[in-house]
Amino acid sequence: MTNNDGYRYEPVERFGASMTNPRPWNRTALAGVELLNGRVAMLGFLAAIVGELLTGEGIVGQLGLGLRLLLG
Repeated sequence: MTNNDGYRYEPVERFGASMTNPRPWNRTALAGVELLNGRVAMLGFLAAIVGELLTGEGIVGQLGLGLRLLLG
């Protein structure tokens, strides 16, 4: 199966074959997904630090402020 959208797909296997396969995951695609997850986590942490600097509240306090803002 070839696809030109930039992802490398492995051929479709019969049901349950990946459980006994020595290489059950597409490691190239998994590495890209994990890289994206790590970068998004770093952005979230940075947003929490910036929010703490702006509001003077910790992460739990920021959640309380957000809830008060949303609930009125």
